Amino acid sequence: MVTETLKRAKAGEPLSIEDLVALLSITDSDELQALYDCAYFLKEQYVGKVAYFRGIIECSNLCMKDCYYCGIRKSNTNVERFLMDEEEIFKEALWAYEAEYGSCVIQSGERQDETYIAMIERVVGRIAEATKGELGITLSLGEQTEETYARWKKAGAHRYLLRIETTSPALYAKIHPADHSLGERKECLAALRRTGYQVGTGVMMGLPGQTMEDLANDILFLKEIDIDMVGMGPYIPHSDTPMGQEVPPYTDEQKKTALTLGLKMIAVTRIVLKDINIAAATALQALEYTGREQGLRCGANVIMPNVTETDYRPKYQLYDNKPCTDENSSMCRGCLSGRIKGIGETIGFNERGDAPHYEKRTKG
Repeated sequence: MVTETLKRAKAGEPLSIEDLVALLSITDSDELQALYDCAYFLKEQYVGKVAYFRGIIECSNLCMKDCYYCGIRKSNTNVERFLMDEEEIFKEALWAYEAEYGSCVIQSGERQDETYIAMIERVVGRIAEATKGELGITLSLGEQTEETYARWKKAGAHRYLLRIETTSPALYAKIHPADHSLGERKECLAALRRTGYQVGTGVMMGLPGQTMEDLANDILFLKEIDIDMVGMGPYIPHSDTPMGQEVPPYTDEQKKTALTLGLKMIAVTRIVLKDINIAAATALQALEYTGREQGLRCGANVIMPNVTETDYRPKYQLYDNKPCTDENSSMCRGCLSGRIKGIGETIGFNERGDAPHYEKRTKG
């Protein structure tokens, strides 16, 4: 059955939810490899064997949200809070530009106050001006008003990543406080689309109580809203969170299971949404050292090396045992470059790497 499903996928035929569940449920090693090979074939055909770097700047761990799974949630009193100033953010974006990264990502905990909104607006404008608009600017700053999204877009931002985490109402309610709304998050994604961004979202895999049907529905949601890029990763507990306190640290076998599920989600997402950008999340490397390279081999085409100052990195831990917290930006660049070239891929230095899907839907 799997062989027939993959044959239909390669031929461009649409897959049913039953097909997606079957692919996500694969456990046989030969069938797994066939799944990954199919995804890689389609990746090469639609987006090429190129990995695009997005230098990620984690500029603040201050957050107004209280998600039950997140290490920088508002109620976690064990976090040393920080906020970079404009000059620090600008300097790190400029480093990414000079290091030939085609894009940077400015990420932080969620804030909706005018002081913060205006600061982001100013620094995005400075980055755009200093790089003559050549450096792609992705923002990952949570739920905002459409007016705020428009201000940041006008200042020079190109992409926005707002992970939905799960499209299951029951699961969403289980991992968030009552004042967090799945409907509001969906409306924010619609507002981003209206504002003209390249829109990205993503989910967590391996949440307690999550089923393969949930994940298949997540992928169908990505298709339904016609997404341009996806950033998703396996759920890894943080010990200072309500969910993390209920889940013991992963055993080696559990890490392997979580990694495999993450890779399967990348592969099936590539099969369904052929020409989008898909990131190989850092969380994959937290489960296994070569996790991000494996993600590329399963259909991902974006890597997000950390360019945050080393002093700040240990303070921005969304989950336990986050990798690369003690490496500086130059070390990350050299290490990742060598590892990616080692699997036969090229790196899109000095390229923004916009998703072919975005080009098609905006010009088609």
